[in-house]
Amino acid sequence: MEKASTIYKREHKPDFGHEQIEILYEDSYIAVIEKPSGMLSVPYPGSRARTALDALEQLMRKSGTYSEKHRPFVVHRLDRDTSGVMMFAMTEPAQKRIMETWQKMVTERLYRAVAENPRGLSLPENGIIDDPLAYNAYNVGFVPKHDAVPENVSMRKVHRQYGKKSIYERNLSFSGGKPEFRTIPARTRYRVIVRGATHTLFELSLDTGRKNQIRAHLASKGYPLAGDENYRAATNPFGRLALHARTLEFIHPFTGEHMKFEQPEPEEWRLYTERGDSHPVRPVWVVERSDRGSFRTDKKQHDIYNGINRSGSSPVDRRKTAGMDFIARGKLKGKKS
Repeated sequence: MEKASTIYKREHKPDFGHEQIEILYEDSYIAVIEKPSGMLSVPYPGSRARTALDALEQLMRKSGTYSEKHRPFVVHRLDRDTSGVMMFAMTEPAQKRIMETWQKMVTERLYRAVAENPRGLSLPENGIIDDPLAYNAYNVGFVPKHDAVPENVSMRKVHRQYGKKSIYERNLSFSGGKPEFRTIPARTRYRVIVRGATHTLFELSLDTGRKNQIRAHLASKGYPLAGDENYRAATNPFGRLALHARTLEFIHPFTGEHMKFEQPEPEEWRLYTERGDSHPVRPVWVVERSDRGSFRTDKKQHDIYNGINRSGSSPVDRRKTAGMDFIARGKLKGKKS
């Protein structure tokens, strides 16, 4: 089942499926672009969606700079709904060198994000979130609670359903025959730019570049990003995920030149945060639409991963999972004391 937000974007986003990149810089070794929100960075198996890689290659063909020896290669990624500055290598040797020296050559990567304010305690004006990440059946990152363990039944259900290891299974380890979440270190630095009545504008940098790192880390502290369907945001003021890769600063891997590219986030992000949202509109993914029935994100697929049998009894006690976050629901259960 297609996500409610995807259906909404198709109907209301003028450039849906036809988003354009802007080339900020290109030489014999690298290209730097600005990727729009809604466009995949690179292809993934089974997807036919247009990607930033495709768009860059197309522009190079039109300008006559494309050849088998000079074409784009991936060196890092941005989430589909994240906009901002992104780099590609222009040759395979350049790709190899950049990926091997990324941590040394990149001196700064800054993001801006608008997040919903928490109901509880607020984060300080600046600090570090240093919590390891795990990944669920949809390969979405989350910070696992200390007493959470994977649900065995869900895992076996997925294995039987598809006949091969799922993403969920690949992100598990085993101790004494019991599954445990395989976690990876993740470290995010942040500072508050504007703290509004309902939302906060953050600036963030990554010590580790994990998938969904900013989104998962802020959500774990009670700050889901505005417009973030995966982390159950309650507002969507900009019609998109409010995450933007603003700055990429690095030492050129071949010339040694210091380079910095900065593309500001939309000005409305700051204005909206300063004003506060006294009448927030519920996002489309939590609104029941009478013309299409209830939109419950990927319900059938979700049930498969949760190990829920709709035709009969459920192997998962839904009373235990009903109040859990979407990222963990059906995939975690508290350890018995």
